[in-house]
Amino acid sequence: MKYHLRIEVCLKPGHSDPEGETTAHLLKELGYKVEKVNVSKVYTVVLNAESREEAKVKAEEMCKRLLANPTKDHYVITVDEK
Repeated sequence: MKYHLRIEVCLKPGHSDPEGETTAHLLKELGYKVEKVNVSKVYTVVLNAESREEAKVKAEEMCKRLLANPTKDHYVITVDEK
């Protein structure tokens, strides 16, 4: 069965986010009353798996092996059947 994975990877609290800081600064220059901007990456993956649980396990493996750095990143996985 095909599963659609949405994996959002963002920085853990306490790590600097230079891209977010730059974006916040530029938005302020444009006149927006922005307090803070955090940047994250979203991966959308179509995966063949036997079950939703297997798809979730595979997504966790992907994060640990490639998509996220456990030292500085936090990730959230959403699994949908399609």
